Amino acid sequence: MELWKLPAHSLHKLLVGGEVTAREITAAFLQRLREVDSRVQAFITVTEELALEQAREIDRRREEGEELPPLAGIPFALKDNISVRGVPTTCGSKMLENYRPVYDATVYKRLREAGAVLVGKTNMDEFAMGSSTEFSAFHKTRNPWNPERVPGGSSGGSAAAIAAGAVSFALGSDTGGSIRQPASFCGIVGLKPTYGRVSRYGVIPFASSLDQVGPMARNVTDAALVLNVISGHDRRDSTVLREPVPDYTSFLVPDVAGLRIGVPREYYAEGIEPEVSTAVWKGIRLLEKLGARVEETSLQTTSHCLSAYYIIAPAEASSNLACYDGIRYGYRAEADNLLDMYTKSRRVLGPEVRRRIMLGTYALSAGYYDAYYHKAQQVRTLIRQEFHEAFQKYDVLITPTSPTVAFKIGAKVNDPLAMYMSDVCTLAVNLAGLPAISIPCGFSQGLPIGMQIMGKPFAEGKLLQVAYTFEQETQFHKQFPPASEGVM
Repeated sequence: MELWKLPAHSLHKLLVGGEVTAREITAAFLQRLREVDSRVQAFITVTEELALEQAREIDRRREEGEELPPLAGIPFALKDNISVRGVPTTCGSKMLENYRPVYDATVYKRLREAGAVLVGKTNMDEFAMGSSTEFSAFHKTRNPWNPERVPGGSSGGSAAAIAAGAVSFALGSDTGGSIRQPASFCGIVGLKPTYGRVSRYGVIPFASSLDQVGPMARNVTDAALVLNVISGHDRRDSTVLREPVPDYTSFLVPDVAGLRIGVPREYYAEGIEPEVSTAVWKGIRLLEKLGARVEETSLQTTSHCLSAYYIIAPAEASSNLACYDGIRYGYRAEADNLLDMYTKSRRVLGPEVRRRIMLGTYALSAGYYDAYYHKAQQVRTLIRQEFHEAFQKYDVLITPTSPTVAFKIGAKVNDPLAMYMSDVCTLAVNLAGLPAISIPCGFSQGLPIGMQIMGKPFAEGKLLQVAYTFEQETQFHKQFPPASEGVM
């Protein structure tokens, strides 16, 4: 029995039934990680000793007769912008290469209380700025389905680790699609919760009004289990709402009868690969066959989302990254005077981070604030209002997650605008603060295609129900990369 191929909920049954130990489960995933990561390079840091120690603790609790929660003993990974006390947390940047937090992020603390086992920190685009994980300061992560392709970004390391079988689930952060787009590229499930559903305490920020942590898993059931654990109020994060947290697994019912599905035509226009559009429409027709009511609709603000996002996100990044000046945080260069020290210290930042800081600083500067940042916020309000109106009529909206399948490494790295277009289907959700989930719905060129399901605020349960219904009727989530039978 290859334990690394089993989903988290199946591993839990084996563990509580005494058929395997937490240490055996963890050892199996660590062995798989050693076999594949030299090729995939999904990890920045592997915490093998910590993982085995945590697994032994779960085995002790089981032997003492303690009832184990659903994620106890299950190996997982964290995107490397999520703080773990004493473990390097780099944000994929040389600026934080030697940073070791003195506290745990709330999401990690909750997973540990649930008994999950941390096996490592995953690679990411520097400070979460990118769509391909090519902008990491350490190495490029490769897509397990085709090592010549990107895994998506910025949570590409987390997605690739799951697809390759190195972990059972992972956490990513989503600012403009950074959970959903890599989930699409790697053929897994990625859920971006409602803004304010999950604490960001201990998560190093990119754009604070857009960032949201969420689960990435092999199937919908596992995503629901993880969301159960990480959701809910946190007094350390003032943006987390006190909205009650349901048991998300209670929504895992294969039933979409009477569901109202809106299909925004703007998401199927020029720029969307025909194979992607066809696969998503097949998924929609399947849901219609199962009893859902499907209707095409229009979201007229869609064409403005990319522009608004790439003013607001860089502006917030410019503010958030101002603290990395060589004095308060991060790398400090040797210099003869203060100005040179500032300048030399910030030179370790990569080209994409510098580009976005400059864009954001310009948008916030005197004389341009009203013309750019203030106007973008007004557009954001219109986007939010249009979604609100759409959800008066529809239960969910369904679109492609990405306009393309995973592209070749290096294909867009020198073309920022082409790279930014990778998020054209996902970033509206962040601007509006909505939940959305990406699930695998087909293949093109041997690469996975993702279908995105959007919902109104705090409708994660509805999204999970729709995704679960689709998943029960298909086999896409059960497929592994071709090389997974051996060592990649």
